[in-house]
Amino acid sequence: MIDLLADRLYYLVSFLLLGVGTYMLIANRNVVKKVIGMNVFQTGIFLFFITAAFVTGASPPLLTAPEPYVSPLPHVLILTAIVVGVSLTAVALGLVVRVYEEYGTLNEEAIRQVSHDE
Repeated sequence: MIDLLADRLYYLVSFLLLGVGTYMLIANRNVVKKVIGMNVFQTGIFLFFITAAFVTGASPPLLTAPEPYVSPLPHVLILTAIVVGVSLTAVALGLVVRVYEEYGTLNEEAIRQVSHDE
């Protein structure tokens, strides 16, 4: 049982990151903490895909390397996802700054209350 858990440790960590990120998105009322939770969730997804692409004893996909080969596709997709995640974070934080300038708070409930009063 311990050997199985040690072999699958990266999966456990990725699901832990997914859970922590989801909890931060749901439980926090601060908008900045929600953005941080979104980033933690994304990191869990990245780790899961990279872990799933790992092949024991595989080599890079070069003609001179022995088989089996590692597929470069998951790594390329994750690199693209990291760039998209950084862009999404920048846009989200820009919106957070604009919301703070407009409402003077980052608390989701206070923003909702102020927007209903107007």
